[in-house]
Amino acid sequence: MNNRPSPGTSAQATPATRIIHPSILYFGTPVVLIGSINPDGRPNLSPMSSAWALDDRVVLGMALAGQGCQNVMRTGEAVINLPGPDLHHAVEAIADTTGCEQVPAHKAAMGYRHEADKFGRAGLAALPSQLVAAPRVAQCPLQLEAKLLVVHHGSTVGDHAPGFVSLEMRVVRVHAHEAILCAGSDHIDTARWSPLLYVFRHYFDTGTKLGQNFRAET
Repeated sequence: MNNRPSPGTSAQATPATRIIHPSILYFGTPVVLIGSINPDGRPNLSPMSSAWALDDRVVLGMALAGQGCQNVMRTGEAVINLPGPDLHHAVEAIADTTGCEQVPAHKAAMGYRHEADKFGRAGLAALPSQLVAAPRVAQCPLQLEAKLLVVHHGSTVGDHAPGFVSLEMRVVRVHAHEAILCAGSDHIDTARWSPLLYVFRHYFDTGTKLGQNFRAET
């Protein structure tokens, strides 16, 4: 008897799938704490997770109604702070807060409240930057000073105008904790640090290393 699979089929059964309609698509992205300056000169800290990097550019997806987004668009600068997994409690401590003194109705309905001192509430320390006015987060292993290049507004589909923008930032200075660097180099030691990940509104570390790309330099 011929037990070989027929052409075009797999030896294993195809996994069952079904169409779903998820409320969010945060399928696994790093958590970022955006340091910015409020109109009154106070530092602001905005947790977010829609960020991706290419060369010296980092694109941030931010809600227009957020104070952090308004600050970055107004001042043209920010600090992109990358926390490690050990800071997930600090991130969550300000997750339901906003720097807006008048909390937008849709945020209030979700349980958000105004917080003037997000650094204090999160138990984090602000550090001065060198090339921008926005603050760095001392406890974050990576701190990227960045300047705004372009604001990309989301496309309107039908009558739905998106309430977000994509902010194209250029990184102008990178600060890294000595403890996460490969000795004598500018490379991050991935055995000593990994980013905090946000996966469908749950916090994760990156888990066990599986391998490396052929272009890895360490």
